[in-house]
Amino acid sequence: CQEKILFCHGEARAAYPQRTLLPVEVVSCPGDYELRQYETAKWVSTVIRGETQKEAMRQGFWKLFHYIQGKNEKEVKIDMTVPVTCLVKSGCTDFKISFFVPFEHQDSPPQPTDSDVFIEERKAAALFVRSFGGFASPEKYAEEADALARTLRNRGQPFHEDFFYTAGYDSPFKLFNRHNEVWYFKK
Repeated sequence: CQEKILFCHGEARAAYPQRTLLPVEVVSCPGDYELRQYETAKWVSTVIRGETQKEAMRQGFWKLFHYIQGKNEKEVKIDMTVPVTCLVKSGCTDFKISFFVPFEHQDSPPQPTDSDVFIEERKAAALFVRSFGGFASPEKYAEEADALARTLRNRGQPFHEDFFYTAGYDSPFKLFNRHNEVWYFKK
């Protein structure tokens, strides 16, 4: 699986050797975005309601971090993975924050003990991806998502416009060469 990880704009594995990366195959790189094919995979997720995106990300991250630190039915520690994603729906203040479940737990992930945390299976999908650097704020994610949406419309690429995902790859302590993404699902 991990041999498929090869992003057009850099070597993902070289940048994140200490973390498990979501398996992905780059289908095409038209320039300012990528079309990627993601495999079916399990994620651990939580939904934070009625908060700002920034606060939802903070709360959601900690709920999921407690899960990987052993707040699960098997009380096992689970490796941190990347990316951390956030589902952003147009006009909605509910945000779904998710961690990819590592390969060794994909078949049978430990069940969460926090009732706000759940395991979900995301089906295989083709995604349009725009990457950018720096520290990403909700405003920056929205700006990048808008830019990707404009590009896709201009090129006649059909995509689901009513939601997008943000994807963060770095710890807040990493100061340089940061990697962030926005994802739209291809129709």
